[in-house]
Amino acid sequence: MGSNTILMGITDSDAGLRAFDWAADRAAALGQELHVISVVGGATGSVGDRAARDEREFQTEQRLMEIVRPRREAGLSIATEAISGDPVRVLLERSKDAALLVIGSDRLADDQRARGEHGSRITAGAACPVVVVAEIVERERSGVVVGVDGSSISEAAIAFAAGEALRLGEPLIALGVWTPLQAVSSPVLITSEYKASLQTLTEETVTAAVAGIRDAHPELDVRVEVEAGFPSTVILSHARTARLAVVGSHGRGAIARFLLGSVSTEVLARPTSVVAVVR
Repeated sequence: MGSNTILMGITDSDAGLRAFDWAADRAAALGQELHVISVVGGATGSVGDRAARDEREFQTEQRLMEIVRPRREAGLSIATEAISGDPVRVLLERSKDAALLVIGSDRLADDQRARGEHGSRITAGAACPVVVVAEIVERERSGVVVGVDGSSISEAAIAFAAGEALRLGEPLIALGVWTPLQAVSSPVLITSEYKASLQTLTEETVTAAVAGIRDAHPELDVRVEVEAGFPSTVILSHARTARLAVVGSHGRGAIARFLLGSVSTEVLARPTSVVAVVR
């Protein structure tokens, strides 16, 4: 598996098949290889005795062959692998040699009930960007949304989002969020001038962050949007009509200090689109 390979952790479920289709479409569009892996077992990798394990791996490999056959026949380079082990540990180790890791989510996009942090250990520990594919609510979607906060990780997220926007032929929506805060010990009077200043400073930060992308890709429609609110809430709102939402694995400033968990965790807890987490 090389650095131009998409690693796809698959389960034989609707979520797994959705993720496979997303990964296969991207691999075909960019001329990448696709490595589809199914990990048999749980946290200990235990599936019974050696004979039972071998049989389970064989059956899983046969199922993988069925899943990938139409894409292979269409000319896509796909490797399949069924092994026993802890899925999280296996995917994290294999991510060291991958350009991108794709996994499925059993969450229904737009389901606002927060559930467990699906894939949080994988998105937190992977050595490459991770795309989590949730079940998308059918509606007209356009644009690739990326959260921008001026950090180095934010820069990586912008670069990834720009590449996806170019691939999909969609506008890149660079989203900045400012959050007026009042210190308990020293309350700040939130005046209209104060809000206007935060708005302007955030706009300047986001505009500067995407300047290089605009110069490198003049054909790309880059839009800067700035709003007040909590970062994850604003990103989820914009992602509801986007084809992809991109966030950094962690942020800084208000994002890091005042939210319960990282923005990526909040976005993955209530996905409203396919989500990419970039480190």
